[in-house]
Amino acid sequence: MEHIFHPAAVRDAREIERQYSEISDELSDRFWNELNEGIDAILENPGGQHFDPSGFRRRNLKIFPYHILYEVRSNLVRFMVIRHHHRKPSYGLRRR
Repeated sequence: MEHIFHPAAVRDAREIERQYSEISDELSDRFWNELNEGIDAILENPGGQHFDPSGFRRRNLKIFPYHILYEVRSNLVRFMVIRHHHRKPSYGLRRR
């Protein structure tokens, strides 16, 4: 399935990675691996995740306290937001 990342979602991921890399390179690598596993799972079954109250579909990461918000349009997955579970719920919702 085709997919694209909103530029701000890429910035979200890089900022999270930067924060973890300040703690340890291993932690940063673990975050990237888990994020990529989540993205791969979404691409394998885009409709398999629940809807967030925002209207985007949501996949929680297993270990890290973050989730991926995305939308599916025809044969395209658009990754819109990577957000901490306790971040303000409206964060990133104006992205289109």
